[in-house]
Amino acid sequence: MASKGTVAIEEAVVNPDDIAWLSETSALYAPNSDPKQFRHHALTQKLADIHDQRLQRMDAEGVDYMLLSLTSPGCQGEPDPTKAYNLAVASNDWLAHEVSRNPSRFGALAALSMHDASEAATELRRAVKQLGIFGGLLNDFQSIGPDGAGAKYYDTAEYHVFWKTVEELGVPIYMHPRYPAAPELQPEGKYGPRKHLIGAAVQFHLDLSFHVYSLCSSGIFDLFPKAQIVIGHLGEGIPFNLWRADHWYNKPVKKETRPSKYDYKYYFNHNVSITTSGNFSTAGLKFCLDEIGADRCLFAIDFPYDTIEEAQTWWKGIDLPLEQKQLVGRENAIRLFKLPLEP
Repeated sequence: MASKGTVAIEEAVVNPDDIAWLSETSALYAPNSDPKQFRHHALTQKLADIHDQRLQRMDAEGVDYMLLSLTSPGCQGEPDPTKAYNLAVASNDWLAHEVSRNPSRFGALAALSMHDASEAATELRRAVKQLGIFGGLLNDFQSIGPDGAGAKYYDTAEYHVFWKTVEELGVPIYMHPRYPAAPELQPEGKYGPRKHLIGAAVQFHLDLSFHVYSLCSSGIFDLFPKAQIVIGHLGEGIPFNLWRADHWYNKPVKKETRPSKYDYKYYFNHNVSITTSGNFSTAGLKFCLDEIGADRCLFAIDFPYDTIEEAQTWWKGIDLPLEQKQLVGRENAIRLFKLPLEP
């Protein structure tokens, strides 16, 4: 393994002792599987493995370090506040234990229940200060209500206490996609007759980009200008729409009434970073480097939903200037997440 390998920061895991919640969404991405047998599904086995095959593939392909996070939907898919909180605490304790087994190769991002903003802030603080975790990961909106049909987004005043804590701790929050809420999957719902759109190909970036636009335009980053978020898959399509988004957001009729002081690109230059997770497009990455700058682009794989081999083969052959390649592949993650690695 090369001593200056890549640092991959959107890499999913699941605690094999606590996966009942995952089987509830398994039918969406493993439609032919039996939810009762999901513990034995090949994908579950890859998610549960950290120190065996995952590490062997990292060594073979030149991945120096991974930031591990609980796979989607995690706590955001649990509509019961108590269960979601307990899942977050248990998951963070488990993540910290697994990282402690090999801290030179693995770090973690905290799971957080977002039912209560103050509670989420407290758990993030515990994870960072007591467990040595390097930030948090949120799987889009928080499901709420007795049937999980409701959703909470984090751009409202209710969540100011959370973003204030993010700024104080100086750690990033990774905004990750998830599957739609139950009503949208019903026959009369948006995705009910269009289930072929569900998931990473289309629905993930459409839904999460709405949340990210909402955060950027809410004024939260004016109140907490040092708060940082990270979004994967080359920015969920947003960098490619920034010119048009700002073209209209900066028109006088919008500028007079918008909640934020600045336009979207401003926040992408100051508060948002993007990663290559599951979007190994050389042309796309080069566009993003030009649009938001090399300091705002980071490497990620999205393992096990994409393979280490495919990501690394692409990365090893990509035609970028060496300085940019070092920034994106390694140095930006070390700086942003304050990882205990040499640049």
